[in-house]
Amino acid sequence: MKIWQSINPFTFLLAPFSLLFWLISQLRRALYRKNCLKSYRSPVPVLVVGNISVGGNGKTPVVVWLVEQMQQRGIKVGVISRGYGGKNKLFPQLVTAQSDPEQMGDEPVLIAQRTQAPVAISPNRQQSIALLLSQFELDLIITDDGLQHYALQRDIEWVVIDGERRFGNGFLLPAGSLRELPSRLKSVQAVICNGNVANQGEHLMTLEPTEAINLATGERKPLRDFTKQSAVALAGIGYPPRFFKMLQHYGINLTACHSFADHQAYSAAIISPLSAGEPLLMTEKDAVKCHAFAEPNWWYVPVSAKFSAEATACLLQPILDLVRTYNERKTT
Repeated sequence: MKIWQSINPFTFLLAPFSLLFWLISQLRRALYRKNCLKSYRSPVPVLVVGNISVGGNGKTPVVVWLVEQMQQRGIKVGVISRGYGGKNKLFPQLVTAQSDPEQMGDEPVLIAQRTQAPVAISPNRQQSIALLLSQFELDLIITDDGLQHYALQRDIEWVVIDGERRFGNGFLLPAGSLRELPSRLKSVQAVICNGNVANQGEHLMTLEPTEAINLATGERKPLRDFTKQSAVALAGIGYPPRFFKMLQHYGINLTACHSFADHQAYSAAIISPLSAGEPLLMTEKDAVKCHAFAEPNWWYVPVSAKFSAEATACLLQPILDLVRTYNERKTT
């Protein structure tokens, strides 16, 4: 929300509620820390990829990148998610590449499609972990979001921040976009900056597209091919302008940019009138919900997280050490 990016009259109007939010969240965290509220310790290591602000910071590309990095090193990894945006009411549930995103949530299905890793959803993370471990032998559990889910103990915490919006006006919900204050970053193992310029101690991530994939036929084209004509863009993610700016950065002439709510449910009636014969470019997260009624001029643009070699080594080494220690204990 734009009002969260600056201090305005609404900020001061809502500030008392932000103070109340802070008091409740601090009390809740303290109760978990002192074991007054019960928390769950997974039998395998847990890494949380989360954020301290709401809306579109880039967690899912980080999760996909991390899963792929672990798989390349022979580490068996599973992913858990709340399944936000899905209509399913029966938990826990396993998610596969063939699952219906309308039921299971777009992000879990996207992760399953991109990585082929075991994925489970439930608002209760303990249930998801139990389900995964009942069917798969895993070395590591990655939780997509859940930094503030203190009912689940974790071994490593990563926080992803938007390099452009950073912390907005600096206020907690509802006066600002923050779930926790920036001081929370001092206690996490890694802070990942999505785009722009990383501050000292942060790891810079860029999201790089290489091609566009046709929803109806599966045809792949280099993204540069779309610079030869005008196109329309669609994004139903936490921060749609990031997708539009990325396309424009690659020289694509966008005649219209259509923003939808995060986890938007789509239909042919919603999307078909938007393109008017021009190529329609959308995010991969949108595409997982549109294949069933896709038209020949609809394309999606997958992005992949990229880190420097130094950042990659710094991020992965603590995880590799953790998993090695876990496996050594398991065999003794």
